[in-house]
Amino acid sequence: MSCNRVYVGSLDWKISADELADHMASAGEVVNVDILTNSDGRSRGAAIVEYTTPQGAEMAINTLHDTQLGERQILVREDRKPKGKGGGFKGDRFKGGGGGSGRGGYNGGDGFGKGYGKGFKGG
Repeated sequence: MSCNRVYVGSLDWKISADELADHMASAGEVVNVDILTNSDGRSRGAAIVEYTTPQGAEMAINTLHDTQLGERQILVREDRKPKGKGGGFKGDRFKGGGGGSGRGGYNGGDGFGKGYGKGFKGG
């Protein structure tokens, strides 16, 4: 696997970027979490998690797929979308959320003008 990002699906809507990062950190060092959001800022139940290495992403797929987070079992797979400019928070890890309105934050988006919004970017 050459990609250092994973897609996390079936995400409990109440899970924050910090909680997701904590859960995913058992596989490797997490540098960025982008929770996909609707235009109203609500979670779409999915996220992109970026690791420092492809090995961290592969470990996440192998060990965290079908694990419990909040009230749901999450799906973890390799991210299939090209990397674009994110709309997430950039700074020290876990200093807060924000950034992006859920529209156009990620160049790949979903084809309907919606993209990645809330998240954190570790430092």
